[in-house]
Amino acid sequence: MTLRLYDTATREVRDFTPLHPGRATVYLCGATVQGVPHIGHVRSGIAFDILRRWLEYQGLDVLFVRNVTDIEDKILRKAADADRPWWEWAATHEREFTNAYDALGVQPPSGEPRATGFVTQMVEYMERLIERGHAYTADGNVYFDVRSLPDYGALSGHKLDDVHQGESAGTGKRDPRDFTLWKAAKPDEPSWPTPWGAGRPGWHLECSAMATSLLGPEFDIHCGGMDLIFPHHENEIAQAHGVGDPFARYWLHNGWVTMGGEKMSKSLGNVVSIPAMLQRIRAVELRYYLGSAHYRSMLEYSEGALTEAAAGYRRVESFVHRVSARVGEVSIGAVPDAFAAALDDDLGVPAALAVVHNVVREGNTALESGDGPGALAAAAAVRGMMGVLGVDPLDPHWADTDADDSAANAALDVLVRAELARRAQARADKDWATADAVRDRLSEAGIEVTDTPDGAQWSLKGAS
Repeated sequence: MTLRLYDTATREVRDFTPLHPGRATVYLCGATVQGVPHIGHVRSGIAFDILRRWLEYQGLDVLFVRNVTDIEDKILRKAADADRPWWEWAATHEREFTNAYDALGVQPPSGEPRATGFVTQMVEYMERLIERGHAYTADGNVYFDVRSLPDYGALSGHKLDDVHQGESAGTGKRDPRDFTLWKAAKPDEPSWPTPWGAGRPGWHLECSAMATSLLGPEFDIHCGGMDLIFPHHENEIAQAHGVGDPFARYWLHNGWVTMGGEKMSKSLGNVVSIPAMLQRIRAVELRYYLGSAHYRSMLEYSEGALTEAAAGYRRVESFVHRVSARVGEVSIGAVPDAFAAALDDDLGVPAALAVVHNVVREGNTALESGDGPGALAAAAAVRGMMGVLGVDPLDPHWADTDADDSAANAALDVLVRAELARRAQARADKDWATADAVRDRLSEAGIEVTDTPDGAQWSLKGAS
């Protein structure tokens, strides 16, 4: 199948055709490093890491750029509230994000530009916009004239009369719908020299300058959270089209992580930080959970959903480890056609995971029946699929931190499954006393048994 992706700009699923054969260029709006990352922050990193891995699996050379916004109103405000230098505050939390991405197995980007490193390019960008009549200066500020661009609002569907930029007040705007490219210097704030006076960049300008500087005036895919569609991505397009650049050919947006139906954000106080989560659950299980929903859907966070996802991952992990222990080394195999079809259909991870679990069930049947080659082939396919999703149980990234736990889980799984097989036989023989005794013995050992259409499944009580 041909990879098809939902393009926000055209509001349809389109065949993905790279601008340059054999290469894909991707820009992801990264973190505004204002605080400790929570699971809502890293969802886009995981979702589009799966995109990158799938493109690479299909043989494309992927140039993947993820920026860092290290100068912005929120950073300055929070640093001032904490009585810390703004640059230290930004650098501290940039490290927190890097640690979170690394812990969750998100591949390092090809390039990770910081906004403060591209001020020269931003100044050149503004000069081009002013020259072409799309921007103007006032009191040391530089603004984009949204009325100068006929297709303004095309990405988001906003009508010009309904535009509200939601930015801090500046002076000299001709129209409140215009947005800020450059903010005139204020006392005690960082600034850089420009032809129009000292100041600092606006958020939207930063990404347009960084994306085109590293990937060129036209590139394949621009990614980010759906909360960025307006005004951020709308304004990126306006700036790029204003200077005459084609800019991104596809726009992909991931859904939010929600709690109680509301977007997870610090302002709502409903945050779950990555460091706190990793005290309670293995990093690979958290990644599996955050990557399990379709990237465009909302992911409603709950302890129950997290526990269920972790148990689902452990079933896959246990199968691979048991095959490795009982049959031999498990290589990384090709993915099944059904898995490929699911990911080619706008990165359909839920359907792809259904294929994974089907293969695991078939592999378990082969293993228990003594079909070693069949079990080995299934485990290799599972490794191939889970590798694309970034959660291969035998990847050294996870083994470094979880090797002892994984081996113990695999050994425990062998013992528990033997007990479950005894229970299943007792139930088939209508020997209810023996079946209940097995279940009670497992319960006393802290093992919870759940009967499902696919047979009995087990988990550790209280495991998250």
